[in-house]
Amino acid sequence: MRTSVAALQSALAEIAKIPDADWLASLDDRKRKELEFHDRDRDRQQTAHMDQDTYERFYGNRKYYVATEVSKRYVQDWLARHVPGRVFLDYACGNGVNAIKAARAGAALSIGIDISSISVANARADAEAAGVADRTFFVQADAENTKLPARSIDVAICGGVLHHLDLSYAFPELRRILAPGGRILAVEALDYNPLIKLYRALTPQMRTEWEKAHILSLKDVRFADRFFNIGELRYWHILSIASAHVPALARYLAGVDSVLTRLPLVQLMAWIFTFELLAQG
Repeated sequence: MRTSVAALQSALAEIAKIPDADWLASLDDRKRKELEFHDRDRDRQQTAHMDQDTYERFYGNRKYYVATEVSKRYVQDWLARHVPGRVFLDYACGNGVNAIKAARAGAALSIGIDISSISVANARADAEAAGVADRTFFVQADAENTKLPARSIDVAICGGVLHHLDLSYAFPELRRILAPGGRILAVEALDYNPLIKLYRALTPQMRTEWEKAHILSLKDVRFADRFFNIGELRYWHILSIASAHVPALARYLAGVDSVLTRLPLVQLMAWIFTFELLAQG
């Protein structure tokens, strides 16, 4: 039996009341480092006043996100299919982009949790600006120990977060909170392409120590199979990454990728992959 929306809202209100001192005391050293990194990463005032060289050092990888339109469209369509009328969780929500999209798509309740208080504040402000504050709830929480009621979430997205977590805690927690018939979409970087691995090695300041060592591979999908049924798995962006430097070729490169990402072995050179986790039983 799933948890009611009213019970879930009550639980969220209690989580929001946890004092900052108690919250910090509950985190181990790894999680505190993640919190500090993401508070810095999401500080909009800091980035607004950063000189170009410093910005490039810490955020230079963001220019490649222009190449992700195809995978973003897939995520948008996935939300449109699965979210309406359901309880949605943006798991480690960052600035709450997917939670806001889910609220607009008709979620009964759209929740975002994140370890960073700055991310949560940004998400609340953006939800207010988008006119969906009454359909969203953002709260600071530990993704490996959310304190959400069991079987309370119908649909969730893990957007670029699993490589920040210890999956031996994260997967059981996600299984615990997922309602019967529920589903999760994971959107993650893939750890096979040697050129991308080299770029990550040359830009260590853009990532936490844990993150550097835990980019996902198919081994992690096989591990997830212990806790969930695995749904659709797809690969995205091989050559289209170059469109960040050659925008005129964006459509052509995306077209080539639509073929390459379907070829066995070649598809493992993708920058991003997505896979569904479905509730068992």
